[in-house]
Amino acid sequence: MAGILVAGTSSDAGKSLITAGLCRAWARKGIRVAPFKAQNMSNNSMVCPDGSEIGRAQYLQALAAGVEPSSLHNPVLLKPATDRRAFIVLRGQPGGTLEAGEYATGRTRLATAAFEAYRELAASYDLVVAEGAGSPAEINLRAGDYVNLGLAREFGLPVVLVGDIDRGGVLASIYGHWGILDDEDRATLAGYLINKFRGDQSVLDPGLDELTARTGLPCFGVVPWLDQVWLDSEDALAFAKWPRLPGRAGTLRVAAIRFPRISNATDLDALAAEPGLDVFATASPPDIDSADLVVLPGSRSTIADLDWLRRLGLADALQRRAAAGRPILGICGGYQMLAAVIDDPVESARGTEPGLGLLPASVRFSPEKQLGRPRGTWRGHEVVGYEIHHGVVEPTGGEPFLDGVRVGNTWGTIWHGAFENDGFRRAWLSDLAAEVGSSWRPDTEAPGFAERRTQMLDQLADALEAHADLDAMLSRAGL
Repeated sequence: MAGILVAGTSSDAGKSLITAGLCRAWARKGIRVAPFKAQNMSNNSMVCPDGSEIGRAQYLQALAAGVEPSSLHNPVLLKPATDRRAFIVLRGQPGGTLEAGEYATGRTRLATAAFEAYRELAASYDLVVAEGAGSPAEINLRAGDYVNLGLAREFGLPVVLVGDIDRGGVLASIYGHWGILDDEDRATLAGYLINKFRGDQSVLDPGLDELTARTGLPCFGVVPWLDQVWLDSEDALAFAKWPRLPGRAGTLRVAAIRFPRISNATDLDALAAEPGLDVFATASPPDIDSADLVVLPGSRSTIADLDWLRRLGLADALQRRAAAGRPILGICGGYQMLAAVIDDPVESARGTEPGLGLLPASVRFSPEKQLGRPRGTWRGHEVVGYEIHHGVVEPTGGEPFLDGVRVGNTWGTIWHGAFENDGFRRAWLSDLAAEVGSSWRPDTEAPGFAERRTQMLDQLADALEAHADLDAMLSRAGL
């Protein structure tokens, strides 16, 4: 039962991408490898071919390993709804709620499901690369832990600590992790990996030597900063860290509204990957006024985020924008906000509330979650997406658009992932550019979105092969 656990010294330390890179590198060597994350807390999720919902990062890791994504790879997904409540997705399907007071002690059934999934994966593959969550040094949560050291202890997994040097204090962070653990947990630590390094490594090496001398933990490598590796993040901390790619034919400015409970923000990735698009996150009415396109992405709490829009003056800015005929796009929860009326007895339990009234539609929330992988066409271009929602939107007019509706330059669709379809995305953006008077044109020589993802995974694997001791990690994993 060979396996290894990739843990991070903090959220957004890079453990998700390191896990994807390890899966890719070892799969290229012919090892039958599978990713695993016992519990993910994220509103960035994906629908698998079998209809189950998992974290977006685990979907990417499965693609990196060359295996079909399923709920085995992420048996427990927690989707934050408020600061004190999360919705549970258990083996890919709705599984109730988890309150803040239950987090440390109320997860026994979740741990059971996670351990069963790990055993099933381990029986089918040569190697399981598990990803931890947050930091394994959160000793206040240790009693109920089944995703970090609880998982490592259950299955005898060696733990690789990933530290983000770009944050500063990485040596102290790794040393602190080693120091705060009890003897049994400390014994699971196999070594550490420095991530996001920029500069001359000879300046860093004396610190690594001293860290190893004090802890006995070997350094498995120093991975350089990879500025072209950024797709499919699971962490809210990584939202809006899109690169600003050069474009040969003008620039389209795309403002993405930064909802407090944003979900599936990865829908913006495909736009940010298009040369000549400047995609940025905002909560500023002047940005809403000045952008060429405003995107309302998904939300895990549609009514609460709609309240937030109104408090900040963003709703008024959107009203002005729509009245002037300037482009607005709503996706899933963002689409729901554009409707005339929203009846929500599920997420907010507030009943009927007015929407922004920018699209002729009504929304009714149902306790049953809709999960699917729809497909269709737009002006001859094939479009494949995925659906994750409780709110069912019923258009009462307008022009159909990807199971949504369009009126003038205001568009709404319930589909996530639609803009990952290259032909559709570039055609839709070309129409948008003409509408706003931009000289932007698609770069037909630029790689498509799926190709960009493949390139990213290969760049990750290449970097790990060049800068990390993969053989030493494999040996510790039992291969």
